[in-house]
Amino acid sequence: MSRLARTRIRLATGAVVSALAIGCLPATTSAFAASPTLATTQHETVRQIPLQGATNVRDLGGYRTYDGAEVRYGQVYRADALGKLTESDVAALGRLGLTKVVDFRVPVEVQYDGADRLPPGLTATSRPVTDNGLYAQLMTAIGSKDPVRQEEMLGDGKAAAFMRDVYRTFVTHPENRARFAETLRDIANSNRRSPLLYHCTSGKDRTGWTSYVLLRALGVPSRTAERDYLASNTYRAAHDAKVRDGLKQSGMMQNPDLLIPLQEVRMDYLDAALERVEADYGSLDRYLTEGLNLDRRTLLKLRASLLRH
Repeated sequence: MSRLARTRIRLATGAVVSALAIGCLPATTSAFAASPTLATTQHETVRQIPLQGATNVRDLGGYRTYDGAEVRYGQVYRADALGKLTESDVAALGRLGLTKVVDFRVPVEVQYDGADRLPPGLTATSRPVTDNGLYAQLMTAIGSKDPVRQEEMLGDGKAAAFMRDVYRTFVTHPENRARFAETLRDIANSNRRSPLLYHCTSGKDRTGWTSYVLLRALGVPSRTAERDYLASNTYRAAHDAKVRDGLKQSGMMQNPDLLIPLQEVRMDYLDAALERVEADYGSLDRYLTEGLNLDRRTLLKLRASLLRH
């Protein structure tokens, strides 16, 4: 094998593995036009922003709180990686009026997946949330092309167990908590003239946890916040299946289904974080005030900024 071929394989492996950090994979071109789409699920509305170079971009608006208020549209957006956006995608983001983009990816993800492509004048704020060593493990497993080793590392529930550990670090890791807290403070200090977007690689784990916590802090019922969390599986299913097929066709994995626990969001992952919240703080409210050090004034500002009655 030539040196150039080996280099290409190494870079391709690195791109896949870095994208899998926190169970994520980069977006590919979709067939959607770059215009908002409303999808109703169990009396709730999820607004997708269909783009060609990202699959999981959504407006967090439209959800109802316990007291009947509604989360404002056009204020907070959640997304997957934005490094593969087309020119029309960038223009579509520009029409959202974003004034801040927060990137939760670790540096190695940015290195292989690319920096965000954003409208002129907008630069992403880097707030990396640790991958808990997932990148190194996947680089070893996929790069080996050894089905026995891959099974040993990812099979028999190991991949899912690792994901549960990652979610626990959202609660236990001080730097992770600080970066989630900074983002929630930014949202609290925003207004209808300063929309904000946050993202990781696939927009499902770090982004999913942030969205769940934010919705609950606003008074959105837990089951509604869970549906928003689980919706990533719907938006990412076709793309993730193509990635698995590509790994098999390339000979890098005989059993790419080993990656499914890393590609999906699951309630037991979310529950692992919530159980840690209960163990460490006693309640989600105390996680907000003690774990994230958000004072009552900030929480009130969140609700005042994002809710309409």
